[in-house]
Amino acid sequence: MAEVSKDAGTIAVLAKRMVEERLPKALALKERIDKGDVLNDLDLAFLEQVIADAGRIKPLMEKDPRVLEIAGRMTQLYKEITEKALENEKKRA
Repeated sequence: MAEVSKDAGTIAVLAKRMVEERLPKALALKERIDKGDVLNDLDLAFLEQVIADAGRIKPLMEKDPRVLEIAGRMTQLYKEITEKALENEKKRA
């Protein structure tokens, strides 16, 4: 029972972080990249932190399909950002 409660608390914290921090930052980043910009050092640090965090919550993703679905959607968004940023970098070179 304690494990379920701990998982529920972790999910709540992750959801709050995603809604208040990660998603708005990712959407702003995508908007900037879609306009032809490239990733800067802060952007790369943000994406690296997101990837590191995803690795830490992998056990939780495997337990809860809701977490897995949201993580998958966010991963797709980050993939779109990085692919477009790479395309923009190549255009500048």
